[in-house]
Amino acid sequence: MSGRLCRRLLRLGCPASSAGSWSRLSGTGRPGAGRSGTGRSGLSGGGRMNVFSREMKQRQKDWAAQLQDSQQYDYLREEVGSRVADRVYDIARTFPLALDIGGGRSHIAEHLSKEVVERFCLTDVSQQSLRRRRPSEIPTHCVLADEEFLPFKENTFDLVVSSLALHWINDLPGALRQIHQVLKPDGVFIGAMVGGETLYELRCSLQLAETEREGGFSPHISPYTAVTDLGNLLGQAGFNMLTVDIDDIQVHYPGIMEVMTDLQGMGESNCAWNRKSLLHRDTILAAAAIYKEMYGSEDGSIPATFEILYMIGWKPHESQAKPAKRGSATVSFGDLSKISRPSGTDQP
Repeated sequence: MSGRLCRRLLRLGCPASSAGSWSRLSGTGRPGAGRSGTGRSGLSGGGRMNVFSREMKQRQKDWAAQLQDSQQYDYLREEVGSRVADRVYDIARTFPLALDIGGGRSHIAEHLSKEVVERFCLTDVSQQSLRRRRPSEIPTHCVLADEEFLPFKENTFDLVVSSLALHWINDLPGALRQIHQVLKPDGVFIGAMVGGETLYELRCSLQLAETEREGGFSPHISPYTAVTDLGNLLGQAGFNMLTVDIDDIQVHYPGIMEVMTDLQGMGESNCAWNRKSLLHRDTILAAAAIYKEMYGSEDGSIPATFEILYMIGWKPHESQAKPAKRGSATVSFGDLSKISRPSGTDQP
């Protein structure tokens, strides 16, 4: 199912921040781990990929959270957060303790009730985002911690959720293993992240414009995970009973400048080490013209597509259903053709 959101139709009013308990944790989820900081792209000291600057992402999110009109840029997070909450409601159980990874202003908890989640733990790398979290009826404890290094003990949470945060993780397989580790047996992870086709209109327009005006192009849109890889990553992390699905959300904007302004207001600007810090004015004008010519709508607006990947994975437990052993079937598929039709059935 695809959704269409209108940037100009936004809820009015900024929810007041509610009180909650706080922790500042600099510990890591595994011995010897620390904040990524090689200062360049490539491999970090631990041998893992270092594509994104986590310090830059923290500054971007802090800056966006402190905008006076920051609530008007929450429309995408609100929509995806509500869809993650819907998937939580689909599970017929109550979760005593849940963790929201990279939750920022808590766009998932506001859609949940105490009958579903009794207590919530909200983590984010941005202190300003946590300070401005949205009110919720669920008792919430805020933890300032990097999503790449979860500072929690094994078998702690009954539910782990994440919405639009994992695409900035340098070591996604390692992050999924940490999520699996902090879950209790028979616990469930429900997450949403942007996929590889996100903002393809903006990416193509910038590449064509930069190639025409400057003789080559630099990456301006961060690399994203492909849906074909997500199931394998969850399985390698130890999850079972996997579910992965895609949802395209298309937002219409007046022009390319509004697209980039809103991405900045969301705290979603590119933070890759190899990003190009500035765009020439001629390149931006050319990209705007290409964008409108290739993708423009009849009403003069331009679309921006966000491909959202949803994932559900369970931590194994002996109570869960298991597939039958190979060769244990008592009926052959070949025998299906021998089943006679009920009497009175019309023949073709």
